[in-house]
Amino acid sequence: MAFKKDSFMGTMIFTVTLCLLCSFMITGTAEVLKERKLVKKRDELMRNVLLAADIDISGDKDFRALFAKDVKPQLVSLDTGEVDSSANVMDFDPRMAAINPDTSSKPKKDTAKIKSRADQVRVFKVFDDSGKLSSVVVPIYGKGLWSMIYGFVALKPDLNTIENIVIYEHGETPGIGDFLNDPEWTSQWHNKQIFDEKGKVAFKVVKGGAKEGDVHGVDAVSGATMTGRGLQRAVQFWFGNEGFETFFQKLKASEV
Repeated sequence: MAFKKDSFMGTMIFTVTLCLLCSFMITGTAEVLKERKLVKKRDELMRNVLLAADIDISGDKDFRALFAKDVKPQLVSLDTGEVDSSANVMDFDPRMAAINPDTSSKPKKDTAKIKSRADQVRVFKVFDDSGKLSSVVVPIYGKGLWSMIYGFVALKPDLNTIENIVIYEHGETPGIGDFLNDPEWTSQWHNKQIFDEKGKVAFKVVKGGAKEGDVHGVDAVSGATMTGRGLQRAVQFWFGNEGFETFFQKLKASEV
């Protein structure tokens, strides 16, 4: 049956068609933007892991190719140390996992002041050109003075000696908390040891400066005591028994 386009029926059909067309366009745009956002997050993750592993990605180097060649990402259970081989590691959202009651737990001793801890975390094994393990990069985060401080720490194959640290996000006081990204300060972490001879976490940020020969300490920064202390507590938590301890034990056993 024919109808006039300016009739009530014609207006309704036009309106419904226009709404459907707009909804399809919005849905398509949202999917494109979502994928772009995921790509950006993956790229940032790859860069930070490579920097933590002390791999040069400057200039025209293809960091994606370097990551694919040298890095093996894994999703690990903190309670058991087991690796979830079925997981999509790169798109795993650690922050959502940490606030979801079904995928997180409250720390028994919340020294890092994180309130809840994801049951699974991403770790990254890094290999040299000969295929030999060169470092293991793990995430850490904890409360500073004003904000959560997020970073990666790379350990050498002994799982004790620090290769490097990268702090990639924080909201500490501008001009004071900037030392967290200062290469001169982070270079102090190189070759420091996390654990003492008894296997206890001994790393510390020392107010007044670490003494010469102190294998566990780095200098605190004047005026930023609470920020440094927060980072120290984050290290102590994540390398303790509620952090990576069980995973490290399994990894050491597998390398024997």
